[in-house]
Amino acid sequence: MSQSSSTIVELDPADVHAGMARGEIVLVDVREPNEIAAERIAGALSMPLSRFDPAALPVGDPARIVFSCLGGKRSAAAVAQCRAAGVPAGRHMRGGITAWKAAGFPTER
Repeated sequence: MSQSSSTIVELDPADVHAGMARGEIVLVDVREPNEIAAERIAGALSMPLSRFDPAALPVGDPARIVFSCLGGKRSAAAVAQCRAAGVPAGRHMRGGITAWKAAGFPTER
């Protein structure tokens, strides 16, 4: 089944965790620096939504990028900004770091 270009693909934390472990996913955390300083997912890149620039995403396959935030709203906004800029990054982690922790995956403080 093909995805519409306007569809945001939501991945569960377990899928993101496994994809990161296999090197298939680049997790981009769009929370603000103070939030990331308090708690973060190891290996996630920090690109705060307040100054987010789709052109600054890591070079490579944009389909590997998955956005994350606290609960899912800001990561969906990052996907929308990418689409508006013509960058084909359309995935985010459902429930953000809150769901990640609820699934039992570790964070760093």
